[in-house]
Amino acid sequence: MAAVYDLAVIGGGINGCGIARDATGRGLKVFLCEQGDLAGATSSASTKLIHGGLRYLEYYEFRLVREALIEREVLLRAAPHIIRPLRFVLPRRVGMRPGWLIRLGLFLYDHLGGRDILPGTRSLDLRRDEAGKPLKPELTSAFEYSDCWVEDARLVALNALDAAEHGAVIRTGTRFLGAKRKPGGWQVELQEVASGNRTEIEAKAIVNAAGPWVGEVLVKRLGLGTAAKVRLVKGSHIVVRKLFDHDRAYIFQNEDGRIVFAIPYEHDFTLIGTTDVDEHGDPGPVVISAAETEYLCASANRYFLKTIAPSDVVYSYAGVRPLYDDGASEAKAATRDYVLELEAPDGQAPLLNVFGGKITTYRRLSESALAKLAPHLPAMTAPWTAKAPLPGGDFPVGHVERVAEGLRQAAPFLSPEHARRLARAYGTRAMRIVEGARAPEDLGQYFGADLYEREVVYLIENEWARAAQDVLWRRSKLGLHIGADGAKALEAWFATRRDRDRAPAA
Repeated sequence: MAAVYDLAVIGGGINGCGIARDATGRGLKVFLCEQGDLAGATSSASTKLIHGGLRYLEYYEFRLVREALIEREVLLRAAPHIIRPLRFVLPRRVGMRPGWLIRLGLFLYDHLGGRDILPGTRSLDLRRDEAGKPLKPELTSAFEYSDCWVEDARLVALNALDAAEHGAVIRTGTRFLGAKRKPGGWQVELQEVASGNRTEIEAKAIVNAAGPWVGEVLVKRLGLGTAAKVRLVKGSHIVVRKLFDHDRAYIFQNEDGRIVFAIPYEHDFTLIGTTDVDEHGDPGPVVISAAETEYLCASANRYFLKTIAPSDVVYSYAGVRPLYDDGASEAKAATRDYVLELEAPDGQAPLLNVFGGKITTYRRLSESALAKLAPHLPAMTAPWTAKAPLPGGDFPVGHVERVAEGLRQAAPFLSPEHARRLARAYGTRAMRIVEGARAPEDLGQYFGADLYEREVVYLIENEWARAAQDVLWRRSKLGLHIGADGAKALEAWFATRRDRDRAPAA
């Protein structure tokens, strides 16, 4: 007999996991399926920012910007380990947006959403400020404002973990094949990707949060609606050796009206992005194009003294954003707001389709999604996530160093850098990784870059990691540091574990 749920969520990105977390905490029985890994597509390919979206003010998206500005500090308080304040330097350049317009935008940015933690805007003299040293000498003044940095894929994993700890069933490597309405709900067909085994569940309601595949799910797997509402826009980023030594980020204006960020990344690198290119093909694995790489290098070279070329790129990534098609002529102008469409004709089982959205507003999107479903799921309790910490985030903002110090007291053999990385990744839950260890050998096999077997096991048992790539590029960014030999050793470790798990019991 098929298991019965209140809500079936399709998609293990930030929106799907956010909805699953919120719904489970309201007393609903929730099932979530993801065909690959959590945050395996768009949600791990962002610019890693929790931000209001300064440039969205140019398109009069005041509601979206206000909501996002408010959410910055809500999320910062909920996850002070993986989210941190970040100051942005916006150099003034002749021929770009006039100074009065930027001042007006930043005034709105400072006051539209309210701030308790993040400092406000100030002006900089780049001839005297450290932020001017890496820049070309003709850039003499700038504005500086606040937003936040986020480990995007970890934010997804922590929402999934919190959902699971509230009772949700999270199934990665599980494809949604289709569903049929029946009296009182849906009959949902699923397939385990690795084995090909098919199973069924029943659910009173379905949320289609499949990201770039939202149209495919709606049209091909459910046989409903149209995919014309989805505009797929590819955003790409490059990573180069660090171009500056301070801890602030830059936001650069380009002649085409777009902006590009240059952000301190993983201690030794600078992250540069993003592009906006309409994507018309398969939204599956996408890569940066040569033209996008050239564009991002040229954007940086207009501002930095040190020039970069495509040959300097040590890593790149791309993701497809499933934006709501509002008819904008250019990809850069397409709305980043979310649109939720509920289909429940004649009182039939509801289907909620999620279009668009951005990481910063995922929690508010989740609340809005459940508000739309509330008439169909009357047992649902009140919203709760606004003041609830995510796993490991139960400590005050700005105290992550104290968490790291606590780790070193419990495990004195940890280097300061190792303890700091664990604290910033796992917060207070990092103690579970080092608990009882008295020497590095107690953490198991060493793979390089401070990654030990015990951390990998923690990620398998708590965060659905199933392969080396999950660990190195989504649960962490250790892939930039570990080296080819370490990556191969980790892949071999996973292969041995899979072989052992498949072996018949003695």
